[in-house]
Amino acid sequence: MSSPAVTAHHTVAIPLRPPHPATRAGELDTAALRLREAAGRFAGLSLPRRLTLIRDMQRGYLAIAERSVAAACAAKRIPPGSPLEGEEWSTGPWCVVRHLRLLAEALEDLQGKGRSSIGKIGRTVDGRLSVPVFPTNRIDGVLFAGVRADIHMEAGIDEATLGRGRAGFYRAPHAGRVVLVLGAGNINAIPVMDVLTKMFNEGKVCLLKMHPVNAYLGPLIAEAFAGALAQGYLSVVYGGAEEGAYLARHPAIDEVHLTGSAATYDHLVWGPPGPEQDARKARNERSFSKPVTAELGNVSPVLIVPGPYSDGELAFQAESIAGSAIYNAAFNCNAARMVLTPLGWDRRIVLLDAVKRVFAATPPRDAYYPGAIERWRRFTRGRGDLWVGGAAPDPALPWTLVPGLDPSDPAEALFASEPFCSILAEAPISSTDPIEYLDRAVTFANNRLWGTLSATLVVHPATLKDPALAAAVERAIARLRYGAVAVNTWGGLTFAFASPPWGAYSGSTPADIQSGTGFVHNTPMLDGIEKVVLRHPVISRPKPGFFPTHRTAHIVARRLTALDEHASWRKVPGVVAAAMRG
Repeated sequence: MSSPAVTAHHTVAIPLRPPHPATRAGELDTAALRLREAAGRFAGLSLPRRLTLIRDMQRGYLAIAERSVAAACAAKRIPPGSPLEGEEWSTGPWCVVRHLRLLAEALEDLQGKGRSSIGKIGRTVDGRLSVPVFPTNRIDGVLFAGVRADIHMEAGIDEATLGRGRAGFYRAPHAGRVVLVLGAGNINAIPVMDVLTKMFNEGKVCLLKMHPVNAYLGPLIAEAFAGALAQGYLSVVYGGAEEGAYLARHPAIDEVHLTGSAATYDHLVWGPPGPEQDARKARNERSFSKPVTAELGNVSPVLIVPGPYSDGELAFQAESIAGSAIYNAAFNCNAARMVLTPLGWDRRIVLLDAVKRVFAATPPRDAYYPGAIERWRRFTRGRGDLWVGGAAPDPALPWTLVPGLDPSDPAEALFASEPFCSILAEAPISSTDPIEYLDRAVTFANNRLWGTLSATLVVHPATLKDPALAAAVERAIARLRYGAVAVNTWGGLTFAFASPPWGAYSGSTPADIQSGTGFVHNTPMLDGIEKVVLRHPVISRPKPGFFPTHRTAHIVARRLTALDEHASWRKVPGVVAAAMRG
């Protein structure tokens, strides 16, 4: 179905604000060369001086937090003081301030104990090392009760190898390197946290090129991190693809980190799209020889394991799925994109109807990210079984559910491409037997859905009490080829917590990059990571802040930001009180 409001959309870019002028070539040269001169000095910086810099950067970001949120709300047309403002607090100041605190704690551990701190090492169902990384302290345990995250290490990593790889830069410093960070435009914490990872996990100075979509944040980052800029450890520049390509090939740049699309990665590494790019891939002849790390999105699956869910539990999980599709107007690289249900399961329609109710009750959001309207039209055109919720006047897009996709259809575009707009799809997998369903659903997710970044597995706690079913769930978690596997929640929490690594499943190649290569965040500074597994109760109170019905998300996120400056117990009651009113 469609509506007049939908068919009236114009396929034009949506003007948000005057674009920030691109940095001129001469200034780009100056910035890159200044970083080159400072790279060796930064690599040799002592731990006390690094700690001083981190604390200065945290103070600076707290000073611009209010203005950064206001700027983001203006750009995305979010009403100030509304619960939606919580998105910008959560994916901006809270993530950044928390990340900086955890980095400071890691360096304090290195200074005092000679190593970063980790929890008790365990084993996965397939015998790999498992390292707990969340909660990081008792406050996390109180605020996120029942939530935990563990790193699953790659095969062949034993405890001795794990120890040698912890905080590798601090064990064997390099002589100084310059990284070009091509910033993401959708989430304001991404470019900042990418820079922090490169600076303090890897000891590299950074040239941050802002994305045109959120270039408004650049001057605020420069103000917040003025000390790092003054010492030549960081520079912030502006521009689009032309400036990015110029800098990537600049002789002062040693490596590149980008958050964006696989097409952007391929263009950089293999040259312009077309027959020559294909031929280069076939010959394994890169046109760009510098190291490139990247995070490139995916078609994030949600695997629904059949079980004895109550109506309340299904409603909770429906809002979790819908919320992870809706958050940030659907412009998240790990937004729920594909629900995999058991074909013939008697609660399948109940779940999908509950998702529709959440969509119908949630006002449409402005499609602020370039190309969204064109993508929505392309992926919905000609589909007979299409549910579109609510009117969506320009420049908004309606929340859209595409149910009943055929898993055997080799031409289904929604399996092969991330829509990066307000579309959630569903494909039923033929089996209601939990063990058989898990085997088939994991195989489908691994082999048919594009990308390797983030997946969610919904499983009832009663299912886990059956030893055979519990073992099947653990095998499914082990088999899923995704960098983040979240149980009963959205993998976006893995990103926000900062202590877990964030990135694509290890093992991609430049010729088949999927969701990218390399991990960021990772405040324990571990090497040899395969994936992160995040576990959450099937239902929780208070509700998570990404739920669309949360009434106090903006208050909670603002208070979390203040709390995470120093992990203050004194500020816990205010966070809890606001969360309970949500």
